[in-house]
Amino acid sequence: MAAAVRECLELQLLEVEMLLSMFPGKGEVNLGEDAVPGVQRYLGNPDGALPPQLEYSIAFDVGEEKVKVELQVLLPHMYPHVTPQLFARSDALHRQQQLQLNTGLTSHISSLSSGELCIYEAMQWVKENILPYLEDSKISSESTSKEVVVKETLHRMWIYSHHIYRQELRKKIFDCAKKLNLTGFCLTGKPGVICVEGLKENCEEFWRVIRYPNWKHISCKHVENVETEGSINNLRLFHAFEDLQFQAHGDYGLRNDYHMDLGQFLEFLKQHQSGHIFQILFGVEGKVSDK
Repeated sequence: MAAAVRECLELQLLEVEMLLSMFPGKGEVNLGEDAVPGVQRYLGNPDGALPPQLEYSIAFDVGEEKVKVELQVLLPHMYPHVTPQLFARSDALHRQQQLQLNTGLTSHISSLSSGELCIYEAMQWVKENILPYLEDSKISSESTSKEVVVKETLHRMWIYSHHIYRQELRKKIFDCAKKLNLTGFCLTGKPGVICVEGLKENCEEFWRVIRYPNWKHISCKHVENVETEGSINNLRLFHAFEDLQFQAHGDYGLRNDYHMDLGQFLEFLKQHQSGHIFQILFGVEGKVSDK
């Protein structure tokens, strides 16, 4: 088994090298800082723990109008003998169009022979099959622009986790919120709470990304939608995406496995017109002690 994994990881690195030579421009192939070195360290010492799955994205232009498209890639350790997890996205596509495109992509990749490297093949398939969706999206946008009143909806998600500790996870949360123009906060510790607000499709994309591939102890406890004829920015309760950390009750061991001061958290929620969320998150009515 170890030999088979080693062979697969070597093939994955070869494919990454090929893609980097084909797309040398800045921002075309986006790899995490430790993605490739982590695999290389394992190949140098195969008796150690398996490295994180190789994850990266490829950005490319499509059509005469050079529409930006991104293919997100997550490779299981046994790829190419098992199917990779791929997701194509573009700001030019509506959510339903994006879903239909990725359903087709998944079907196409599943039909290929096992054992073959297929990321470039997947990118070519997206290039060839995304154009009809882009045309439909353009027609829809032109039709919408003729309307006198355009309404927007602010979407706000309240997410609860048993705990949030790991630096790489927190980095992923903050990077994703920034990329999707979301405001809110991340409360680090035990429990962990995340709030994001912005356009609905961006909030849903954030929720998909942070759970991907598998975050077990997390749930979306509550969703709020507020419609406006103006800018959704006027409805935001938060002006940035904040790193929220309060004084903890104790310090138990190397993991810093501690409970956060929920009294301070309740105060924070009330300051942002969200005191009612405390009971939704924790199942009890929040009370602030008199001082």
